[in-house]
Amino acid sequence: MDDKDEILKRLKAIEANQQRQLEGMHESLRIQREQFEMARTQYERAERLNDRAEKIQESGARMMATARKALIVLLPIIFFLLLYLTWLIMR
Repeated sequence: MDDKDEILKRLKAIEANQQRQLEGMHESLRIQREQFEMARTQYERAERLNDRAEKIQESGARMMATARKALIVLLPIIFFLLLYLTWLIMR
């Protein structure tokens, strides 16, 4: 009878250890899910920031193109106005 009690005691101890391991695994999975959600949130935020940066770069490129076109027109006009002013002063 003593052997059966010892076996039963050990089986209960094994069951208790397995239960603790299972609870630890559940906690580990919960933490992993939280970390995954945090990583997903950070990824989505980074994606939004990249999209915004692309829009800003496109806007800047359009402004630079407009400025170059305006400069092509304005530089000759400014040059001829300076020549005219110089001619008026020297006359």
